[in-house]
Amino acid sequence: MVIQTEVEALLKGRAIRELQFPEWIANVVLVKKYNNKWRMCTNFTSLNKACPKDFYPLAFLGRLVDGSAGHGVFDFMDASRGDHQIRMLPEDEEKTTFFTEYGLFCRKVMQFGLKNAGPTKEW
Repeated sequence: MVIQTEVEALLKGRAIRELQFPEWIANVVLVKKYNNKWRMCTNFTSLNKACPKDFYPLAFLGRLVDGSAGHGVFDFMDASRGDHQIRMLPEDEEKTTFFTEYGLFCRKVMQFGLKNAGPTKEW
C-alpha cells in the first residue's frame, strides 16, 4: 500500500513516468522515517558503481547560505520528498528505472542517492 501511494504521488507530480523494456532496473526499498512514516527509496548501488565518479562535489552548504547574506531573494530546495526537482536529460531517465508490482517506472527528476550524475537539462 505504501509503494502504491508513493508511485501515485510521484506520477501525479510528474516526477516519474511509466516505461517498457528498460536496460537498467533497480529495486525499491521501504525505509522507516523518524516520524514512523515510510519512505520509498530506490537502490541505485549498481548504477552508481557503473557511473564515473564526480570529482567536483557540491560546495559546503554553510558557505552557500553565508554567501547569500545581503541578497534580496534566496530560494531553498524542498527536499521533503527526497526529490531534487532537477530535470534529468531524457536520454538518461531510463537509467533510473525501478520496478514495483504496479509497473516499471523511471525518474524524470533527480533523486537523492543518485551519485555521479552528469549534466542535467534546465526546464
